[in-house]
Amino acid sequence: MKLIRNISFPFMPVYYAVTSLRNSLYDLGLKKSTSYNFPIICVGNLSVGGTGKTPMIEYLIGLLKKDYKVATLSRGYKRKTKGFQLANKFSTVESIGDEPFQFYNKFKSEILVAVDADRTHGINQLRELDNAPDVVLLDDAFQHRKVKAGMNILLTTYNNPYFLDYVLPTGNLREPRKGAKRADIIVVTKCPINLSDEEKSKFLISIAPESFQHVFFSSINYSNYIISSENKISLDTVTNFTLVTGIANANPLVEFLNEKRLQFEHLNFKDHHEFTEEDILALEKKELIITTEKDFMRLKQYDSLKNKLFYLPITVTINNEQDINKLIKDFITS
Repeated sequence: MKLIRNISFPFMPVYYAVTSLRNSLYDLGLKKSTSYNFPIICVGNLSVGGTGKTPMIEYLIGLLKKDYKVATLSRGYKRKTKGFQLANKFSTVESIGDEPFQFYNKFKSEILVAVDADRTHGINQLRELDNAPDVVLLDDAFQHRKVKAGMNILLTTYNNPYFLDYVLPTGNLREPRKGAKRADIIVVTKCPINLSDEEKSKFLISIAPESFQHVFFSSINYSNYIISSENKISLDTVTNFTLVTGIANANPLVEFLNEKRLQFEHLNFKDHHEFTEEDILALEKKELIITTEKDFMRLKQYDSLKNKLFYLPITVTINNEQDINKLIKDFITS
């Protein structure tokens, strides 16, 4: 992969120029962005995958669902359907995508979950519902400039911050670093639990936030329990298992399990992996499988894995949580 990135270096200026031009056209008003008179919060990143958008969306759902009618709107990556889809009891990973399916399974009686590659059309469809949402959370839409969200939350990881990265195809950035200036809130994700104030200060210097921008640091919290469709057991009682991951970066999870000195083999697939019949036959031979919640959504449909398939829940902790919560709620009520 590194060799391919190095070979592709001459193409980086072309990608940089194209994405910069596109953003400039939106900034100058030459390409249309649609604004709305109700709260829309966009959660996204500059890089390709793996920054923790799903846990952040779930954090916002948990913060807002008691006081507001909340809807999530995603494009539904790798789904088999087209156009606008509103999740219901008949929805599957194939019809709405794995992450929206996860949102629906976890919060189905409390929020609306929708997918549409055209976010403008999706928002309009949601607003036409009889039970229209008060707040729309746009999942992975920072580059979807046709919608002008009222609040933009940009995520970047502690180990691979955008300010040390390059645009595609040499690096992982979808657009130049200067795109971060569109964010209202920047969250540095997947930080060490005990990140020092000195390290935070170094990050702030590198980010160089604008006067209107707020920067926060968050960490992943792994549960002490693993959950199946029917059971919940302590992770400490598990002796040997197979870890199955189909996410952009499994390293934090692997490090957590290693720190607990658990014995496991790791089957690491690409992000949003679509499990084949051959994959399932191989997994049927395993005694115990632990996976991520997103991959669990893809695998739980197989009855042959039902009694051996568990996922490890995660949540995020944000430093100065009261401050970020206030910013978000103040935006909604403004």
